[in-house]
Amino acid sequence: MTALGFACTGVRSDPYAAGPALVFRLRITAPADTRVHALALQCQLRIEPGRRPYGDTEGERLTDLFGGRERWATTLNPIQFATVPLLVPGFTGDTEIDLTVPCTYDQEVASARYFRALDGGEVPLLLLFSGTAFAGPGGFQVSPVPWDRETRVRMPVRVWREAIDRHFPGCGWLRLPDDVMDELLAYRSRRALPSWEATVRELLTTAAIEGTAR
Repeated sequence: MTALGFACTGVRSDPYAAGPALVFRLRITAPADTRVHALALQCQLRIEPGRRPYGDTEGERLTDLFGGRERWATTLNPIQFATVPLLVPGFTGDTEIDLTVPCTYDQEVASARYFRALDGGEVPLLLLFSGTAFAGPGGFQVSPVPWDRETRVRMPVRVWREAIDRHFPGCGWLRLPDDVMDELLAYRSRRALPSWEATVRELLTTAAIEGTAR
């Protein structure tokens, strides 16, 4: 179906999800005289970092993703956020449906590092749609959803933070190789440290003292 249209009317965090998740409210339109029996969609979400400004502190945090500001003309490329399947029930004319997108707080993932670097404002997102449409007045007429179906939305940074803080309040998450974890665990055991936070703080303090001594 070439006449399908997509728009995002809002985004919120999901308070009932088992993990951090965002809910995008989608409005889908089709010709008024066409019965859509179902849509089997693939929804791809991309961050468009070049479509917003950044403060000095934000720019410093984004150096590992994009390099220094002098390089941003060529490095502010789109970042893949998620790809989510969505089955849309039948409708005629138009319908609205929620698209639930799980979030990761893994700082090895570019999208999570990008979100965490922002102090506020909005995140420019591009939503792209593909898949299969089942439509027709009688039996199913199967046709692809054109690859150029897309819509943009500006998501408030606070919405992402709400989703994360519900599950990881005031915390970050760091993934380490097994051998490094074994060494950290051995260090913690030798020093009889009560938590991972205490372990990392002691290592940072030791590194700072050694740096000052030099």
